[in-house]
Amino acid sequence: FLAMHYTADTSMAFSSVAHICRDVNNGWLLRNLHANGASFFFICIYLHIGRGMYYGSYLFKETWNIGVILLFLVMATAFVGYVLPWGQMSFWGATVITNLLSAAPYIGTELVQWIWGGFSVDNATLTRFFTFHFILPF
Repeated sequence: FLAMHYTADTSMAFSSVAHICRDVNNGWLLRNLHANGASFFFICIYLHIGRGMYYGSYLFKETWNIGVILLFLVMATAFVGYVLPWGQMSFWGATVITNLLSAAPYIGTELVQWIWGGFSVDNATLTRFFTFHFILPF
């Protein structure tokens, strides 16, 4: 439902989020449930990790490693969702966090440019992040 009213364009993203909150019936409620639901999901994940550590589930290496991979995928989904409103914090968050990947030896710069879709965080980045945020949970 939120995706029907969101526009993944740098000049329209912030306005489309404001439109969802102000003009769409119960859009403010759905957006807040979506954002706070993600936070609650992370609380559940951290409780699950704590339980796994308490009971020694990390001894099952394959299962534990799959869980770590899933944690990183959920964190990536949450990060790209954080960028979508395209406020100042979203823009600079995308810039700083994606630039951390430039520290990877040999492929860092190319990896960052591939994620950005160019030489800076722009329309291509926002479109890619919207696509990832929509597809990764499936």
